[in-house]
Amino acid sequence: MSIVGPETRLGSLPGAQQLEPHPGLAGGPIYLDYNATTPVDPRALDAALPYLTTHFGNPSSSHHYAERPRQAVARAREQLAALLAARPQEIVFTGGGSEADTLAIRGAALAQPRRQIITQPSEHPAVLQACASLEADGFAVTHLPLDRHGRVRPADLQAVISERTALVSIAYGNSETGTLQPIAELAAIAHAHGALLHTDAAQAVAKVPVDVTRLGVDLLTVVGHKMYAPKGVGALYVRSGVELAPLIHGGGQESGLRAGTENVAFIAALGAAAEIARQELPDSAVRLAGLRDLLQHELERLLPGLITLNGPPGERLPGTLNVSIDGIAHLGARRLLAAIPGVAAATGSACHEGVDAPSPVLLAMGLPAERAISALRLTLGRWSTEPEIRHAAQLIAAQVTRLHAGDVAP
Repeated sequence: MSIVGPETRLGSLPGAQQLEPHPGLAGGPIYLDYNATTPVDPRALDAALPYLTTHFGNPSSSHHYAERPRQAVARAREQLAALLAARPQEIVFTGGGSEADTLAIRGAALAQPRRQIITQPSEHPAVLQACASLEADGFAVTHLPLDRHGRVRPADLQAVISERTALVSIAYGNSETGTLQPIAELAAIAHAHGALLHTDAAQAVAKVPVDVTRLGVDLLTVVGHKMYAPKGVGALYVRSGVELAPLIHGGGQESGLRAGTENVAFIAALGAAAEIARQELPDSAVRLAGLRDLLQHELERLLPGLITLNGPPGERLPGTLNVSIDGIAHLGARRLLAAIPGVAAATGSACHEGVDAPSPVLLAMGLPAERAISALRLTLGRWSTEPEIRHAAQLIAAQVTRLHAGDVAP
């Protein structure tokens, strides 16, 4: 995928950032934690506001006040379907990514007699815990190994899949390293054995092109707050003909798969975010890949011989950089970041932040604990700029240099 390759440079970008500064970032540290959550795009907010103020009706009602909310939900379904190259009726709106993952995994498993689930250890906790819940219900759960770049090898899936396999669940893009998985190959293997393929695409949608037909997936998770929509809204793509057991029972909304009155405002925002992403890809991916590579190169220039890339140099998300810094293992990357108030970043998934322990994702890739605990996850997004990236690299490098000199300790 050329848009995320290591050869991408800032000079190849389509143009300078045209957006106004985001009010949520004004006066704060440089934000390099876009994989944890994104600021709500003002254009998505504008799409939501009418359904928080004027158009308050229940879209399931049959009178005048339901018309605009019902139209908004339908339009958002069309907008998200267009981004995914899906059909509108294949989009199920949910309350977020964890719900979508759980609906996909438990819903698919409980709708058929097969009793094996296959996944891999670097999945989001929503996937791993959904699989664990099925294991408690008597299902067999198999975890595939990862190579040194965090990829699943299709041959490893081929070796363990069987006619007992109900579902294979492999995330498209990893939130820590940005590793992109060979989803199309994995889906073909799953289908050859009569199994379904689910991918948690929370980190990939709106960052790289996602075409559900080309990927061959049966189920795909979308998360609003990873793509500049609000928290508390997501979606699950469900290929036509795939049967799921619903998790939430009630009034029959979302084709009977997700009961509950629709969150019209947030759904409208998600639809707008999808439309923005569809219009701006692939230029946005090229721009972010250039900034990501610039950040890596600046760190390597300022800290020669101390920076090691974690994950593949090519097939990864355009805005994700994971690097280990030699010589800080005794302190840990989390304490290093705490000593750099001018940068807001992370050492791994937000679900694991606050823990002084090596990243489970990096350990699953075979990295030594010393290298894993010295890793920074630096993730960029729509409001990242070249001056910010250069300044962030300087702030990080200055603190590391002081630590190596023994002048200060975080």
